[in-house]
Amino acid sequence: MSRTLYSLIFILCMPLVLLRLLYRARKAPAYARRWHERFAFGGDLRPGGIWIHAVSVGEAIASAPLVRQLMQRYPELPITISCMTPTGSEQIRKLFDDKVGHAYLPYDLPGLQRRFVSRLQPRIGIIMETELWPNLVHEAKAAGVPMVLANARLSERSARGYRRISWLVEPMFAALDWVAVQTQAEALRFKRLGVKEDSMLITGSIKFDLQPDPLAREQAVQLRSSWGERPVWIAASTHAGEDEQVLAAHKQVLVSVPEALLILVPRHPERFNSAAELVEAAGMPVVRRSSGAIAAHTDQVFLGDSMGELMMLYSCADVAFVGGSLVANGGHNYLEPAALGLPIISGPHRYNFAEISELLEGAGALRQVRDAKTLAAAVVKWLEQPVEARRAGTAGQTVVQNNQGALERLLHGIAQQLK
Repeated sequence: MSRTLYSLIFILCMPLVLLRLLYRARKAPAYARRWHERFAFGGDLRPGGIWIHAVSVGEAIASAPLVRQLMQRYPELPITISCMTPTGSEQIRKLFDDKVGHAYLPYDLPGLQRRFVSRLQPRIGIIMETELWPNLVHEAKAAGVPMVLANARLSERSARGYRRISWLVEPMFAALDWVAVQTQAEALRFKRLGVKEDSMLITGSIKFDLQPDPLAREQAVQLRSSWGERPVWIAASTHAGEDEQVLAAHKQVLVSVPEALLILVPRHPERFNSAAELVEAAGMPVVRRSSGAIAAHTDQVFLGDSMGELMMLYSCADVAFVGGSLVANGGHNYLEPAALGLPIISGPHRYNFAEISELLEGAGALRQVRDAKTLAAAVVKWLEQPVEARRAGTAGQTVVQNNQGALERLLHGIAQQLK
């Protein structure tokens, strides 16, 4: 009854959902394409194999080591990856080209999810992190598809939101066959929401198993060398309302370190142009990555307006600020700069990666700031004290290395479900 009510409300809200899609398409035209896939028609579906759902860019990148291992271990099983966003779709194709099938996940209505599952007929469904939908899980289970929640994470804030609709989500969580959860705290939250204790294992985060791409490192060396001996810091995955603070901080950094270069990488591509306008309005010379031009010694900002190059751009920097944390977005993946040995700066909003950021902070690899002024001070301190910066970066790398192994535990659990 609860799921029926949810589906009825979803149907009534569909005009608003479609209007929102049209609105987003004004800034990101890709949202106006491939609509048929959102209604379970078309798409490159490869039946009878492994289905992985990675909602957007971050989840697609996190799933990459898992996908590559599954390809090696089960070459006879085709892999299809679904997502929800054009940027996620672009990332999937960039990572795997045509080696995997790919389509948008349909809207969460019973008929659409039933058609999607019927066309795909997967041996197993693997959902990355916490992108769960009641009708999706129900229809998969009705078709006899084992459902795995991989690299599962659940902040206290998200758990509170789920508890407000416990009447709807508890059956969904209880229906999961296996949950590979990142931490003990998150395991307790999942248990309170209905996941069976004997269907859950604390595996750690597969993001610790990140292995930097040697090719990206080579590209970074070439790009960095074109800038000369300038100190470089990066503000990665920034959001609206955050770029202004980063640029204000960079102005203060330039007072102490006049030759410093900022790499600014907005989280969403639809904000690339507006970010460039902000830099220009701030009166700082900027060069865009998409232009192919090399940053001159007079340029103060390098705008990373390209897709799939974040790790390469991290590799160009001496200090990393991880965005989504000076605004209430919860922060992004701190392990990417940590794996590269960079000292890390974060704002106070880091609830999406609370345990990971606490590990890094406890090791001396991460510093928390609250605003543009304290961000500038932290950047200057590490740029002017390279020995301390290297020590912090090494501490971060050690945290990453000491927590690896989650991927192998996840693969073992998936193997059990495929038997």
